[in-house]
Amino acid sequence: MPAYIHGSLAAEQKTGQKVTVKETKKAVQRNKSLPVQEKLLYLFTVLVCVVVASVIIWRYAQIYEMNTKVLKIEQDIQQLQAENSVLKHKIESLSVPDRLKQEALKFGMVPADDKQISKVPAKVDAPMSAAADQQTKAD
Repeated sequence: MPAYIHGSLAAEQKTGQKVTVKETKKAVQRNKSLPVQEKLLYLFTVLVCVVVASVIIWRYAQIYEMNTKVLKIEQDIQQLQAENSVLKHKIESLSVPDRLKQEALKFGMVPADDKQISKVPAKVDAPMSAAADQQTKAD
């Protein structure tokens, strides 16, 4: 069966074939360096990218700072609204008519009689009141 190669008996088996490979060497030449103009172009491009990135980061930092200030102010507003509601309830509880009547009685005030007339002095400006005081003292 060794004569049977790749489906055919007609082929002869070749033995001892040597493949010779010819090695070739290529000389690769590198440019010594980039031209100055190209280097400057690359440098300018990198600088532009750095400046744009810096501006974007700086704006995001400002936005973050503003957001934190807004949140702080909103928290302060909520706290003040809570204090306002507590104070409004306190005002309502202190301005109950029965309580005011008891406080007035405690300080020696008495309710006016129906036929009692109270004279309330008219409000006078400060310079005029000094002159009026002097005139009343003279009388």
